[in-house]
Amino acid sequence: MTRNGIYASGVVPEIEDLFQRQARELDRKKRQALLAQIQQIMHDRVLHVPIYELAFLWGIGPRVEEAAVDHIRGFSYSAPYEDLRLRPSR
Repeated sequence: MTRNGIYASGVVPEIEDLFQRQARELDRKKRQALLAQIQQIMHDRVLHVPIYELAFLWGIGPRVEEAAVDHIRGFSYSAPYEDLRLRPSR
């Protein structure tokens, strides 16, 4: 939500100001109040920040029969996942 964020795609000036103020604030209670104001503005305006983790899932180990690695050329995941096959457990 701030203009200096890696994935920033827009700025709400009011939030930007509050964010900069809370970053400089040394008093814990005042900082919490500023952060609460940011949260309230985001809630009132129905703003959201998508949270995701880009994870690479790989099937490895003694039970993996077919890891499905490189089934799709240039696709770095162990996929398609429906092609991942396991050996029966002993």
